[in-house]
Amino acid sequence: MTIPGADREQVVTRRLRAAGCVFAEDEARLLLDEAADGEALETMVADRVAGRPLEQVLGWAAFAGRRVVVEPGVFVPRRRTELVLRQAEVALAEAGAARGLATGPLAVLELCCGAAAVAAVLAAEHPGLDLWATDLDPAAVRCARRNLDERGTVVRGDLFDGLPVSLRGRFRVIAANAPYVPTDAIPSLPPEARLHESSLALDGGADGLDLHRRIAAEVGDWLAPGGTLVLETSGRQAADTKEALAAAGLRARVVRDHEIDGTVVVAVAA
Repeated sequence: MTIPGADREQVVTRRLRAAGCVFAEDEARLLLDEAADGEALETMVADRVAGRPLEQVLGWAAFAGRRVVVEPGVFVPRRRTELVLRQAEVALAEAGAARGLATGPLAVLELCCGAAAVAAVLAAEHPGLDLWATDLDPAAVRCARRNLDERGTVVRGDLFDGLPVSLRGRFRVIAANAPYVPTDAIPSLPPEARLHESSLALDGGADGLDLHRRIAAEVGDWLAPGGTLVLETSGRQAADTKEALAAAGLRARVVRDHEIDGTVVVAVAA
């Protein structure tokens, strides 16, 4: 059924509110702005009412003031990951200053990239980087390629698998939002995440830190001397993430932003 033109915003708002959407009015306006016609609007509203994340319905997510393409099934960038971006930018600035008169682009990697939101913003705001992104999920890789276009290279692989061996020891900054939800906690996640985002982007193993430990074990081979890893974690898990990276020989510290509920561990290679 096509939503009638008259009072369309009110109709959409009522349907969204009845489905439990907390910000029904705002969502209705976004859907109305994005829909090409009445039939498309009906499809989008039906998808949202069925529980699909708003960003997947719209086809984009707001991230650090930009729009990032988000396809169905792909992990939706959260605002808390903007802390990963900010710390990566700090590390980039420090790397640029440390190079002095050295030439050539700085090599940067977004690991477990999903839609590559961090890499896409870095590409837009810091042109000229040797920018790479990796993910194991083929849908995420496809989406990341749309976001990066010709400004970086996206490869499919398990962590560092798939990257050219020539990049070993070259990355000045590696940014990562690797999965850190404990397996037993997956069923308690909101349906939007549990049903509509890939488990590859959520499941971090028994304690949530399987991927963090693997990254800690491997990242030293890929970072340049003095290179920085910025790894998202949770406040509850931050100490253990930091310990894993410190045990691997990196200088690690926890950075927290309470306003956006973001927590990262920043780790520097010797």
